[in-house]
Amino acid sequence: MKFIKISSNIGAMDKKKGIELAPGLIVKHMKDFFLKENDLLPIFDVSEIDVDGLNMQNNNKKIFEYIAQTDCPAVILGGDHSITYPCFKAFSKKFDNPGLIIFDAHPDCENNFSPPTHEDFLKVLIIKNHVKAENVVLVGLRNMHSKELEFLKKNKIKYFAMKEFSCDGCMEVSDAFMNVSRRFDALYLSIDIDVVDPAFAPGTGYIEPGGFTSRELLFFIQRIRMLKNLKMADIVEVNPKKDVNNITVKLAAKIAVELC
Repeated sequence: MKFIKISSNIGAMDKKKGIELAPGLIVKHMKDFFLKENDLLPIFDVSEIDVDGLNMQNNNKKIFEYIAQTDCPAVILGGDHSITYPCFKAFSKKFDNPGLIIFDAHPDCENNFSPPTHEDFLKVLIIKNHVKAENVVLVGLRNMHSKELEFLKKNKIKYFAMKEFSCDGCMEVSDAFMNVSRRFDALYLSIDIDVVDPAFAPGTGYIEPGGFTSRELLFFIQRIRMLKNLKMADIVEVNPKKDVNNITVKLAAKIAVELC
C-alpha cells in the first residue's frame, strides 16, 4: 500500500500547532504492528509531499498535482482536515462518479473561506461541484452549528449522528452506510480522529465527548476496507502535542495498518 505523508497544519488557521508532527510519528508506530488483524503482513511504501507551510494556495496546488499523478489505492497521512480538499479534488478527476465518506465529530460545513480550511472544506467541495451532495456520507456527527445542519438538510446530505449508533447499534447503522458507499464508482474515505471519543483519542484539537471507542472505529474501517470500490483514504487531525502516552498516534497507526 502507498502511504503519502502531508505534514501540514496551515488549514487549521493557527489553532492546532503540532498536527504537522503526526505523519512521521504515525509511520514510526505503524512499524510496531507485525500483522494486521486478518493475520496478513502489512506492506507499505511511504512517500511525502513537500508542502509549503506559509502559503495555503501553493500548498493545495502541490497536493493536487501530486495526488493527481498517484495511482490508487493510497492512504494519505495528515495533517489537518483541509488537506482533504485538494486530495479529493484530484481524486474526483480520476473517476466518473466518486463518493466521499467522512468519519468526523463535525460536518465541516461552516461558512466557506478562501482557500478552504478544516472547518469548511466539505462545503466548498460541494459548492464547487467536486462531489455531488448525494455522494457524501458523514458518520459520527455529534456537534454542529445550526447553519451547518441547515446546509446538510438543504442539500440532502446523508449523515449518521452518534445517537443513531446508540439507538440502533453499530452493525445496523454500518450496514446502512456501507450500502450507500457501494453505489459509487470509487470511494474516498476520510477519517478525522476526533470521531473517536477523547477517552480513546485525546490527541486532537477539538475534543467532543460521546464518540466511538477505538474498537468500534476499527470495526467500521475493517468493514469498509473490504469494499472493492475503496480507492483512497486519509487520516487527519492527530496532534501529538496534545496526546497522552502516544495513544492517539498509535490508534492512527493501527487504522493505517488495517487499511493496508
